Amino acid sequence: MSDVLTPKLLLRGYASGIFPMAEAREDNNLFWVDPHMRGVMPMDGFHISRSLARRFRRGGFDITADQSFAEVLDGCADRAETWINRPLYRLYLALFEAGQAHSVEIRRDGRLIGGVFGVSLGAAFFGESMFSRATDGSKLALCCLIDRLRQGGFMLFDTQFITPHLASLGAVEIPRDIYRENLARALEHTGDFWALPAAVQPLEVLQRMTQTS
Repeated sequence: MSDVLTPKLLLRGYASGIFPMAEAREDNNLFWVDPHMRGVMPMDGFHISRSLARRFRRGGFDITADQSFAEVLDGCADRAETWINRPLYRLYLALFEAGQAHSVEIRRDGRLIGGVFGVSLGAAFFGESMFSRATDGSKLALCCLIDRLRQGGFMLFDTQFITPHLASLGAVEIPRDIYRENLARALEHTGDFWALPAAVQPLEVLQRMTQTS
């Protein structure tokens, strides 16, 4: 499939409720995945622990979006076992250049310590991967991404699968048919990834993410 999969076909797959993966970094073949149970992060369900809130208040890090997409992609693929092979790497770069893929970066003293990236379509965001090089690096990135999605009117944040890490942050599993109903509704609308500026402040994020209606 990797020889014929284009960015356009990749987006068509996301819109139909499936997503691509590879068995390993060195395997150039891709296959579509359509889980019976789908992981999602409710927009108002992200759990900010006391320790994470303290880290936001303490600051000392910079939050940006789409400033180092390739570097975030590299960070996510830089592990012993990864599903991000060369064809997928090129496809995600192409989607980024087309404005359909985005990243959030966390830097401390200029060094990238955490990041997350995914694909945007309508008012749905398909989270692909995140990484951490310092304590809470990926949690900070994920929280800042959700803040951006909430401010931009996104309706669905797809995490694909559930891990204990994601579950501890508030992610849940829903059946495939419910997921596709939610996806169809989200695709009828348009989310604005740039409702916030490229760089935001930690305390601003914490205030928005913890305020109650």
